[in-house]
Amino acid sequence: MTPQRSTGASAENDMPEYAGHYHLESRLGSGGMGVVHLARSTSGLRLAVKVVHAEFARDREFRGRFRQEVAAARRVSGAFTAPVVDADPEAARPWMATLYIPGPTLSEQVKEHGPLDAGQLRRLMAGLAEALRDIHRVGVVHRDLKPSNVLLAEDGPKVIDFGISRPTDSELRTETGKLIGTPPFMAPEQFRRPREVGPAADVFALGSVLVHAATGRGPFDSDSPYIVAYQVVHDEPDLSGVPATLAPLIERCLAKDPDERPTPDELMRQLRSVAASYDTQAFIPAQRGAGPAGSGSSGVPGSSDVSAKDPWDTGPGAAESAPSKTKRRALRPGRIAAVAAGVLALVVGGAFAWVRWPGADTPAAKDPRTAAVGFAGWRTVPVAGQSDAPRCAVGAGTLLCAGAGQAYALDPRGGRTLWRHPFTGAHWSAAPAVSGGLAQVRDAAGNVVALDPDTGRTHWRRALPAGAGTQYTDRTLLITAADGTVTGVDSASGRTKWSRRLPGTGRPSVDWYPGGAAAYASTTSADGRSTRVVAFDPETGAVRWDTVLTGLLRPVGAEDSAVFFLSADPVYGDTDAVVRYDGSSRTVRRVPLPAPRPDAHAVVRRGVVYLLDVNGGLDAVDARAGKRLWHLETSVSRGSALVAGNRYLYFSAGDGRLLAVDTRGGRLAGQTPARPGNGTGRVAALRAAPVLAAPQVYATAPDGSVFALDGRDPSAW
Repeated sequence: MTPQRSTGASAENDMPEYAGHYHLESRLGSGGMGVVHLARSTSGLRLAVKVVHAEFARDREFRGRFRQEVAAARRVSGAFTAPVVDADPEAARPWMATLYIPGPTLSEQVKEHGPLDAGQLRRLMAGLAEALRDIHRVGVVHRDLKPSNVLLAEDGPKVIDFGISRPTDSELRTETGKLIGTPPFMAPEQFRRPREVGPAADVFALGSVLVHAATGRGPFDSDSPYIVAYQVVHDEPDLSGVPATLAPLIERCLAKDPDERPTPDELMRQLRSVAASYDTQAFIPAQRGAGPAGSGSSGVPGSSDVSAKDPWDTGPGAAESAPSKTKRRALRPGRIAAVAAGVLALVVGGAFAWVRWPGADTPAAKDPRTAAVGFAGWRTVPVAGQSDAPRCAVGAGTLLCAGAGQAYALDPRGGRTLWRHPFTGAHWSAAPAVSGGLAQVRDAAGNVVALDPDTGRTHWRRALPAGAGTQYTDRTLLITAADGTVTGVDSASGRTKWSRRLPGTGRPSVDWYPGGAAAYASTTSADGRSTRVVAFDPETGAVRWDTVLTGLLRPVGAEDSAVFFLSADPVYGDTDAVVRYDGSSRTVRRVPLPAPRPDAHAVVRRGVVYLLDVNGGLDAVDARAGKRLWHLETSVSRGSALVAGNRYLYFSAGDGRLLAVDTRGGRLAGQTPARPGNGTGRVAALRAAPVLAAPQVYATAPDGSVFALDGRDPSAW
């Protein structure tokens, strides 16, 4: 065999004729670590053989990664992957042989034939969920699921290329400071905390892959990988063009918090539960006749030969395009059970119903540890068996909470349950909002539901478009559609007030802060160097001012005429500065931080920005004076959102502790004992923020409890 030579970053000199006992016949493509060949065994079995690039074969780090890939691929070999036949990671040119699987990659299929239709997308989703279930079952995280790593075989999709996968019991070989993965298909935690990536990152990638299959683009789309990275971490996904039947489930796969994403088993159960009338073949591509092997150009094991009966073809011969003899029920969003780990219980039942449950008037148990000056405090567990912290808000004289598939109201003085409102398959991503005098919640079907805060009865319900973002003001619900249109809805009646596209291009992120007369729509430029901010009247949509500021900025608060932002690094999303913009004087003040703050969130109080990062670092920055006031290491990893009072900052830890920090000098003023879930020491993944209704502060814990304390004396906690 004549040596093959090529030039460029992946140049291969003196290509071998054999890898072990396998004859390399033709090149299928090239990946980051090596070249993939079509090969044959002595008996004639067709194989796909990856041979590590020559320059990497001499690198100990790459040899280690290749050994890890072989180990991971062997562990997951099965019906949904390309089984490993043989490998030699210690050879002069390390190699691995898997069964050759005819069929295009998903990337090739979409590029050549266009997006998949709803039926094909459903089968792809089911097949990939099965594949991830088997991959995760043996303790492996793929970490690079993308269209080019999905083969569309005649018996269903196959997941390939475990080059950067990580068995949970193996050494992590990610170098410090390096991004490992493909930005459009990486989960937020892969940018923020690459060493904490778990199976949920593959579910996020699954959601991105499905959006690509349905639309030909990703849910976060830009020519710049830096902008994509920022969008993945901070922006809502663009699901326009995704079939409405599957959009709610895909949206949940793309949740920012890993613990809000469904597991592969849950995905399969939800797909099965809403398609009970489908026969088995509905989830498997129709069989097609074997064709000749093609050489193709894919950089993965497989070929581009697709017969006229290709079940993945979106042309006239597509399987889903033909009339079916079996009547098939469509996936209705209202029937898809939303599952967010730790927060939701899967509730089987009918439509929404209001009910005062037996025992609702049972007084809450007093907790002697909560005694403080002027307020005895209380603690209650509103939902027996709840396995995570409820989300709460104060409004209309009640404490309104959501969790375990229901909304409920508590008496803020003693913790007595006033009413409950169960939701079938409810998905809670935030506490109820109080707007227009009503408690506003969102269900799994994409509806906004407005409840009477005194009784829990439904006042109105409104369906939201797929992928829409919501923001509440005192009297208005602001809905941002995927096409960038912003609609103002009267929160008291549910009627539309106005609808328009604000200045700028793309879909804006809309924010509003209590007491403010304006809302703010922000969009990032394509090159990541600037952010356009439009201040508008939420009651009418009228623009107050429109400006372009330098940097990737995220609003975190507003006071009087000033808006406060966190400035973020475009790749990692780390906060590197605090920015204050005065809309009246059109002046900008930028206050750099001494070091980047990863995954930070912030609150503004009297011109001071308090920001807490994922590692527990807490900073106070006077944005008007242009200086940092103090820094405190709280030792709380992934703390909740901050709540600011006149003197203290309050936030919650994953083990249920409520902490208070004195804003006058950055001193820890007090904290409660931990309340882990069900006596197991369980730490909540979802950190529910405390609620301040001075002088009381309310908080929740992973054991499902809600408790109240006097916020004036944290030292007594």
